[in-house]
Amino acid sequence: MADRNKPMISPDTQDPGFLKGLTQQIKLILRLMGDKRVNSLLKALPVGALIYLVWPFDLSPFIPLDDAIVMGIGFYTFVELCPDHVVAEHRTAIAAERTSANQTDSQQD
Repeated sequence: MADRNKPMISPDTQDPGFLKGLTQQIKLILRLMGDKRVNSLLKALPVGALIYLVWPFDLSPFIPLDDAIVMGIGFYTFVELCPDHVVAEHRTAIAAERTSANQTDSQQD
């Protein structure tokens, strides 16, 4: 009976895992950076986060993860501030690419 209350998850909605999810997020950011519908000032967020990564100045010498935190916040904020319909379009395209790649891999096996 406990299984009846458990939601069914289709293969398309399963958690892709950390590395695949990170790869998809990087693809999304790169696609948004190249999209002319995204404001140029917004594109400064991920660029600034990457500059901070190589900049020798750290916010706190006691927190070694500050570079990752700044990059995460910069990338997250960039995606959140981009127009919703543009983000949805690119996410759909990335999911379609992943699905077609999975189908190609399964056909080769």
